[in-house]
Amino acid sequence: MVNKDHLSDKAQQDLELVGRAIDGDQSAYATLMDRYRESIYFMMLKMVKNTDDADDLTIEAFGKAFRRLEQYSPSYAFSTWLFKIASNNCIDFIRKKRIKVTSMDSGIQTDDGERIKIDAKSNTRDPEETMEHKQKVIMMREVVAKLKPRYRILVEKRYFEELSYEEISEELNLPLGTVKAQLFRARDFLANMMEKNKDTI
Repeated sequence: MVNKDHLSDKAQQDLELVGRAIDGDQSAYATLMDRYRESIYFMMLKMVKNTDDADDLTIEAFGKAFRRLEQYSPSYAFSTWLFKIASNNCIDFIRKKRIKVTSMDSGIQTDDGERIKIDAKSNTRDPEETMEHKQKVIMMREVVAKLKPRYRILVEKRYFEELSYEEISEELNLPLGTVKAQLFRARDFLANMMEKNKDTI
């Protein structure tokens, strides 16, 4: 039996939602997203200073967290675990894009009052890393080509043509919410496909 006495009321509610989500309750996923979407988004925005990237990173954070829900341990609050996943994912993104950011020594405070330190240093690629990156892009395009057409088009426009959600919505005559939802699913498919090809990607 898990001891939940150390958790706040909100954290205990989250723990119950996590259990329901693991059991397949889709509304529990939605509730968890509603609870933390805004907090995660503003944390991402503070780190990358770009609204589109912050939006992408918010969705990715929830996607990663939801795929790993069974790994969550109630020895600490769900919000702390989620914020850590989001910040680590964002740091990886910053390093890959070589965004110049300063170390955020004060860190980010979660909804439960815990502070997560963030230290994201920008890196530059050497020639070998540049070659590896090009090879990965080629492999990535091959993986994307295997997606269903409606997902492939969205991914190509978002990540290869670097269009904003609004531009994609307008160009494809799709509601903005549909674009975001289908890109979320497409990223999920890509993550699974890349996991199967992790030795070459």
